[in-house]
Amino acid sequence: MDPSRYAELFLTESQEHLSAINTSLLELERTPGAEAPVAALFRAMHTIKGMAATMGYQAVTEIAHEAESLLDGVRRGAIRTDATVADLLFSSADLLERTIEATTEGHAAPDAHEILERMRAMTLAARATPPRSMASVRVANSDTRVSVTLEADTPLKGVRAWMIAQKLATLARLIGTEPPEGALQAEQFDRTFVVLLEGSAAAEPLLAAARQGGYVEAVEVTPPTASATTVAADEGDAMLPRASQPVLRASGAVTAEFSVADVTAAGAIKAQRHIRIDLRRLDTLTNLIGELVIARGRLQAIAADRKDAVLDDALSHASRLVSELQDEIMTSRLVPVWQVFDRFPRLVRDAARSLGKDVDFVIEGKEIELDRSMLDEIGEPMVHLLRNADDHGLETPAERRAAGKAPSGRLRLAALRDRSSVLIRVSDDGRGIDRARVLAKAKRTGLVEADVEALGDDELFRLIARPGFSTTETVTDLSGRGVGIDAVATRVRQLGGTLELRSEDGRGTTVTARLPATLAIVRAVLARVGGETYAVPMTHVSETLELPGDVRETVKGREVLSLRDDVLPLVHLRELVRLPRQRDRINHVIVLEMADRRAGVLVDRLLGQQDIVVKPFDAVKDGLALFSGATILGDGAPALILDVNSLL
Repeated sequence: MDPSRYAELFLTESQEHLSAINTSLLELERTPGAEAPVAALFRAMHTIKGMAATMGYQAVTEIAHEAESLLDGVRRGAIRTDATVADLLFSSADLLERTIEATTEGHAAPDAHEILERMRAMTLAARATPPRSMASVRVANSDTRVSVTLEADTPLKGVRAWMIAQKLATLARLIGTEPPEGALQAEQFDRTFVVLLEGSAAAEPLLAAARQGGYVEAVEVTPPTASATTVAADEGDAMLPRASQPVLRASGAVTAEFSVADVTAAGAIKAQRHIRIDLRRLDTLTNLIGELVIARGRLQAIAADRKDAVLDDALSHASRLVSELQDEIMTSRLVPVWQVFDRFPRLVRDAARSLGKDVDFVIEGKEIELDRSMLDEIGEPMVHLLRNADDHGLETPAERRAAGKAPSGRLRLAALRDRSSVLIRVSDDGRGIDRARVLAKAKRTGLVEADVEALGDDELFRLIARPGFSTTETVTDLSGRGVGIDAVATRVRQLGGTLELRSEDGRGTTVTARLPATLAIVRAVLARVGGETYAVPMTHVSETLELPGDVRETVKGREVLSLRDDVLPLVHLRELVRLPRQRDRINHVIVLEMADRRAGVLVDRLLGQQDIVVKPFDAVKDGLALFSGATILGDGAPALILDVNSLL
C-alpha cells in the first residue's frame, strides 16, 4: 500500500477525531471522574493510533499510544483527573494535532520527548497500583455475532474494519473481534472479519451501523445461540479475545443479511448519500457558474436588442436552468458553523486559565450554515473577539464578586439568520468598555476634539477599530498591540460584511458581524452615476424611490429626506465619486438599512436588479474607500460594488 495516496483521507478523519478529543477533554475537566468523556477519549485516541499505524506514521502512533495508556489509567481509576492530568492531556492533544499535520505534509515531526516522558512517568506510577485479577469474557447464548465483508480494494482496510467495530460498539458492549485488534488493524485478514457483541441486539440497527463505516459489501448478523465459549483476557485487553480462542459460531441460527444488491423490504438500510469532495472542485464549479451568469447577462442584453420571440423563449428556459444550477452549487458549499465553532471552547478555556478567570462559554446556532470559504475566513476574526472578551471584557472572580456578580463570567458566541445575512455575535457580561479611558486616549492622540465629553457606541467603535489603537499599556500574549478590533473590522469588511458594537458599563459588550451568506454571487441593485455603473448589494437595500429635486430638507446643515415619519440623511453618490451635482432634476434614491441605521443614496438612474459575480478588488493607493469589490456586467463592462458600511 502506498500511504501517500491516503494521506489526505487520514488527515480529514484524524481532524474529526481531534475535534472530538478536545470536546471530551473539556467535558472531563468540568466533570472529573465521569465515564462517558473518558470512554470517548479512549476510542478517539485508539482509532487515531490504529490509522497511524496502518499508514506507517510512527510519531503519531507513539503519541496516541502513550495518551491511550494514560487514559487507560484514568478509566481504571488508578489516575485521578486533576488539573495536572487535564493539562497533560490537553498538551498531548495539541502535540498530536501538530504531529499529524507535519507528518501528512511530509515535514519533520515536532519534538515530543518532554510530553511523552511525562505521560510515561504518570502511567508507570499508576501501574504500581495492584492490578485486578484476570477477567473471563463469556461469549454465551446472550451474545451477538456480526460478520462484515469489505469491498475489494478498500483503502485503509484495517482502519476501516476497526472503525466499523467501534460503531457497532455504540449499540452493544464490544466483546472482541476476529481476527483480534492487532491483526485487524495490521490488515492481517482477507476481506471478512467478525465482531462479537454482548447481549441480544436488533439486526437492523447493527446492519445500519456497519454500513455507515463505508466500503461494506455485505453484513451478516447472527443472533444469540445456545452454546458458549469462554475467552480469557487480562484487564488491559478485557474487550478483546485471545487470538487462539475461537469466536462463537452457531449452527441453525436465524440470520439477517444485507448486501449491495439486496436491500431489505423494510427499507431500513439506505445507500450511502454522502461523499467527500475536494474543496478545489467546488471552487472550480463556483468559478464556472460565475462565468456562466456573466454570459447569461450578455445573452439577455443581446436578446433585448434583437426582440426575437423564439430567442427570448429559449433564453428564458436556459436562464431558469442556470439559476437552478447556481442555487444547487451555492447550496453544496454551505456547511454548518459548528465545523469552525467547535474549536473555540478550547481556545476560551486556555485564555481564561492564563488570565486566572472563570468563564462559562456558550455556543448557540451551531446549525446555521455559511459558505465554506466564508466560514474559513471568519475563524480568525472570531478568535480576536473571543480573546478580547476574555482579556478586556470579563473580570476576575474577585472583581465580579465585588461588583455583585457571579464569580464565573458568561461568554456567548451565537450564529443566527437575518434575511439574506448571517449574524455572528460575541457577547459577554463583563465590565463593558471603559469609555472615559478610550476618550482620554483619543484626546491625547488628537483623534477627537478636546471639548468632546462623551462617546456614543458608533464613535466608540470607530476609535477602537483604528489601527494601533489600544488602551492596554502592557503587551501580553492576548492583547496590547492594538490589532484586535482593527483586524476584525478589516477582515469582515473584506468579506462584504459589517461590524457593529454595543457596550454598557458594568453589564458587558456585544460585537456583531453581519455577513453575506456567500461570497461568490450576490443579488444587487445597479445604479448609474455619470458614465459609470455601480452595484449595491440587496442585503442592505430597504427600498428604492424617485425623488423630485424640491422635496429635500436640511437639518443642522445636512441634507435629509422625510420618509413616512422617518428622517433619513442623504448621500450624493456623485459627490462621493467626485462628480459635480446636477440641479433641478429627478433623482433616484436607494434607501439603505443596516441594524438601526438608515440612509438614502442619491443616484442618476436605477438600472434594475441583477445577480453579480463578486471579484476581488484591490483599491489603488490613496483611492476612495467606498468599494468592497467589483463585477463584470452583461455587456462586458466592469462595475464597482459599493461598501455600504462606508456610506452609513
